[in-house]
Amino acid sequence: MKSQKLKVFIDDKPLSTGHAFRGIGNYTSNLLAELQKNSEVELVNSPKLADLMHYPYFDFFFNTLNIFNKPTVVTIFDTIPLIYPNHYPSGVKGRINLLLQKRKLKQVDAVITISETSKKDIVRFLNISPEKIHPIYLAASSNFKTKIDNKWKEGIRQKYNLPEKFILYVGDINYNKNIEGLIRAFAKIKDSLPDFKLLLIGKSFLDHSLTETKSIFQLIKGLNLEEKIMMLGFISTEDLVYIYNLASVYCQSSFYEGFGLPILEAMACSCPVVAAKTQALVEIAGNAAYFVDPKNTSDMGNGLVSIIRNDMLRRQLVIKGLARNKDFSWKKTAKETVNLYKSL
Repeated sequence: MKSQKLKVFIDDKPLSTGHAFRGIGNYTSNLLAELQKNSEVELVNSPKLADLMHYPYFDFFFNTLNIFNKPTVVTIFDTIPLIYPNHYPSGVKGRINLLLQKRKLKQVDAVITISETSKKDIVRFLNISPEKIHPIYLAASSNFKTKIDNKWKEGIRQKYNLPEKFILYVGDINYNKNIEGLIRAFAKIKDSLPDFKLLLIGKSFLDHSLTETKSIFQLIKGLNLEEKIMMLGFISTEDLVYIYNLASVYCQSSFYEGFGLPILEAMACSCPVVAAKTQALVEIAGNAAYFVDPKNTSDMGNGLVSIIRNDMLRRQLVIKGLARNKDFSWKKTAKETVNLYKSL
């Protein structure tokens, strides 16, 4: 007799909020796409129809978790707001909601997180039993790949007025990303690399209502880097693939990450990676990145110069990066997620 499919309700709110173009939205859309192909589960559009609930996000300071009388899974990416409380102020209401959310977490059957690093932090900050927490890695979308032909290059350069040579960063501007450190590191090497610019891509870079954005603009002006640093807002995945392929090096200068997905995207596009020597980035990149001290701008700058000037080192990192990226896939992520569903 054919076994019955497990009916799963996944709360897809991240796809209709500000998270849609960030890591949580990326996770939700890719996971849903893979689960729709899976023969062991059936996605349903109502909690009432479900055998199991999955919340693919968790907010510390807002009430996002509704517990029903059925097995429940919640994905917690990281605990960055709790690690850097001064940079993520919660307010009185937020602190109350955090207590309520932590209480609800006790009723959850399983927690998915995105790295062993995040698992340790969830145990530490949310007081969840380690046995309840299951690290399941993310992956770069299959769109990210090396472009062999060169026919597209001139068109994409003209579309975004891209420089001939550039160092690339893709992502947000939150404190943990250490964008200020990256800019200061670039300021130290700009004379050594006169033909290079720093390209910063992310929706927040053009949001002038953000305090962080204003601070970045002030820093760039103070260091006389207006002609050397270029900022773009949201870029479609299709065009972002081309830009990774054009970049001389990708730099993830974060003080802290729960995972660090752009380093896998860069590796998939044959772009060598300079990454901060922080727990999750070392965990994910393995031996396929050049690691630097995120608190030492001279070390960061020297790392970038080393990659750009040493062709043999660049080639080695590209080869290792392509191999490392093969260890991650959304099919694998979905399979491990379904196995967890079945265990509950």
